[in-house]
Amino acid sequence: MKEDISIAKAIAIVLERNPHLRQEGIAHDVLQWYLCRMEGWFATDADAISLQCWDQEVLLPGGHGLMVRGYRPVINTLAKGLDIRLGHRVVEIVRHWNRVEVTVSNGKTFVADAAVITVPLGVLKSNTIKFEPRLPEWKEEAIRELSVGVENKIVLHFSEVFWPNVEFLGVVSSTTYGCSYFLNLHKATGHAVLVYMPAGRLACDIEKMSDEAAAQFAFSQLKKILPNAAEPLNYLVSHWGSDENTLGSYTFDGVGKPRDLYEKLRIPVDNLFFAGEATSVQYTGTVHGAFSTGEMAAEECRMRVLEKFRELDMLEMCHPMAEQTATVSVPLLISRL
Repeated sequence: MKEDISIAKAIAIVLERNPHLRQEGIAHDVLQWYLCRMEGWFATDADAISLQCWDQEVLLPGGHGLMVRGYRPVINTLAKGLDIRLGHRVVEIVRHWNRVEVTVSNGKTFVADAAVITVPLGVLKSNTIKFEPRLPEWKEEAIRELSVGVENKIVLHFSEVFWPNVEFLGVVSSTTYGCSYFLNLHKATGHAVLVYMPAGRLACDIEKMSDEAAAQFAFSQLKKILPNAAEPLNYLVSHWGSDENTLGSYTFDGVGKPRDLYEKLRIPVDNLFFAGEATSVQYTGTVHGAFSTGEMAAEECRMRVLEKFRELDMLEMCHPMAEQTATVSVPLLISRL
């Protein structure tokens, strides 16, 4: 692997070698705003984004869409007929050759033939879930070396619309830290709502504020675009970086990190199967990446259980007079939340 550098360093080298390409004034600020948009895409700062890997994601055809009602209708549809246990925070996963034991914070233990692990990468990196025995070194390395970023949303709800009918409103600045942008939800939903979307160090710094202070900061950014903006009626603030259920927003390609880390995170360990956006080689950091790897892990898990059934059938055929027959448990779908 050739020596990798960050996007920010690459731009600095290009400008140093080609001074005539340097931008000044509003042109420089607009360049910073585009870098700000890139930082939002990767949920980290330009000095942490890999030059070699930043464009490796496979984009699906078609334009962007917005889930007007959120993902709840999708989740409710997929959840029909399933035994889902909410309010169960997993603290330990013990794997045996013929079963998996999942213990939750209230002390209860669930036993299954296999388990599919889809917790966010940030949670895996925090080691709040104990694996017994420990995961192999190559799996722990993938968890340790993969990078997870932070992008938050501060939703501002107004009494009426006073902004232009565009998809985004942007604030330009001489640095990406000072740049920002708002997503116009009125265009898609009809509601007078703007969503401020800070990423990287800016998002982490805002998480240290109270929700009220964060909303006021977002509103102050909006007033840089629209000085006569009306005060918001109410607001919602996400905390993806500090929320114990996420500890980050999504994965990004860090500088100098090999691309096979995603595949290493996805590869099963005995009867433990892994899924989620951080295990997707092509669609890292996306919902469709999480969904497709979930389907893949579920199928691998199903095949393992079927294989176990076949082994038991063969065992019973070889020992028809056995006094005891092995019992097979059906895997439970367990949620951490």
